[in-house]
Amino acid sequence: MDVEKYLSRIGFAGPVAAPNLDVLRSVHISHLLSVPFEDLTQHSGGRVQLELPLLYNKVVNQRRGGFCYENNSLLSWLLSELGFQVTLLSGQVKNFITGCYGPPFDHLIVMVSLDGQRWLCDVGFGSSGFSAPLSLETSGPQVQGHRVYRIRKETGMYFLEWQKEENRGLDGEWTNIYKFTLESRCLEDFTEMCQYHQTSPHSIFFCKSLCTILKPNGRLAYIGHRLITTTFPTVEAEGRVETTIRELEDEEIPGVLAEKFGIVLKSPLIPKDEAITPSPVMY
Repeated sequence: MDVEKYLSRIGFAGPVAAPNLDVLRSVHISHLLSVPFEDLTQHSGGRVQLELPLLYNKVVNQRRGGFCYENNSLLSWLLSELGFQVTLLSGQVKNFITGCYGPPFDHLIVMVSLDGQRWLCDVGFGSSGFSAPLSLETSGPQVQGHRVYRIRKETGMYFLEWQKEENRGLDGEWTNIYKFTLESRCLEDFTEMCQYHQTSPHSIFFCKSLCTILKPNGRLAYIGHRLITTTFPTVEAEGRVETTIRELEDEEIPGVLAEKFGIVLKSPLIPKDEAITPSPVMY
């Protein structure tokens, strides 16, 4: 890995004198603002292979993005190179159709241990993901802009929850995003599920061609033939999340991906936005 080139790719300009919380937060946010969460490889004739040099070449040299197995594994490699103590974790995402969780290794997450504190890092989730690392040392609310998250522990399992695009305090309605344990994993453990998500009609990544990136004031997303712009309310002013949708023709999509996300594909994209088939296996 060329660490300086990776840091330049994510727009990180601060000094890295030593691994500390400020550096961790800055790298995490910079990554989300620079590297899209996307699954366009499998919709343009390719397959994602979980080998770090290949992922590095894709994200850093080709200036692409990836889904959790790619973005988070690369983040863990970068943080390790910067001197952080990093552990890969297995998550299970709650399915919004069935209300059940995905299987083990459904999601790859990163835990950083720093000065006796543990932090959850995730730059590979998408629209409901958090922007800065979350503390694993508290079950209380953790506010990020207009959103609020919490990590609840129950019988050895940790549950990441949020109040969607609101913050109504402790009495607000909490919605589960995913669950996980703190058992250490290795990248090879995720190989089977990485292939599953590229080939199964039960996976959003097989059913929809998508690309999304965090912006300083919101989020931009491409799905199928739609470009979705979401604007967040400012912390100072009361307001609601605003969303606009632009319908795209096939011939517009390559230009939109290049202009809005900085992505130029080597092979033609086949846009896809099919309904996800609920999995018969419930967790």
